[in-house]
Amino acid sequence: MRRLLLISNSTLYDGGYLGHCKEQIKQFLSDKVKTVLFVPYALHDRDWYAGKAKEAFTSFGYDVQSIHQQPDALGAVNQAQAIFIGGGNTFRLLKTLYDEKIVEAIRKRVLEDGIPYIGSSAGSNVATDSIKTTNDMPIVYPPSFDALKLVPFNINPHYMEPDANNTHMGETREQRIKQFHEYEDSPPVLGLREGCMLLVEDKKATLLGKTDAKLFVRGKDPVEYKVGSDLSFLLQSPLLC
Repeated sequence: MRRLLLISNSTLYDGGYLGHCKEQIKQFLSDKVKTVLFVPYALHDRDWYAGKAKEAFTSFGYDVQSIHQQPDALGAVNQAQAIFIGGGNTFRLLKTLYDEKIVEAIRKRVLEDGIPYIGSSAGSNVATDSIKTTNDMPIVYPPSFDALKLVPFNINPHYMEPDANNTHMGETREQRIKQFHEYEDSPPVLGLREGCMLLVEDKKATLLGKTDAKLFVRGKDPVEYKVGSDLSFLLQSPLLC
């Protein structure tokens, strides 16, 4: 059974790392998982990042092994009880997943073996159909924008509405997502605001967290969804949404 927890952001204002989603993570992993495989590829300083993740998950009651400290990345994925991919630069993250040749392995472990997958920010981006709706700068070039395809839609983490009191006239997040939807067969995009997350359990998807989400579908007006909403229809073919 596919099990995903896709989180918009790792840190919420006035809170610690993963503090705002601590209870959701603990409930998601339960006591069946003892050790989480952390993937720190989205940041340059992997040792620092691994230490930060270990500190948080240890406080939750789980051990952490960072994939970059293992002798074989593929072997680590194949032996993982659960996977957590943290945020940072989505392009760097996806390129490294391809470089380490673990894209297909992660997909198999999650979709076929049913191990839990947690993503935050960039880690949520790479869980989707592609990284074309990330907010990040393309500091490196992955061999493809195609991501893990654990779900058949895209996510835009850290989604925000324009500030009516701001005089900045640049493109809004909504305008950029609509540009993405100018192309045929572009899948839906779920805009996850800070503090928002999506729980996927097999064929069921539920919006969790402290804030609402906004769904963009090509050719349709955006729709707001409140915490607790059933978004299972997103797990169907994007063209049916």
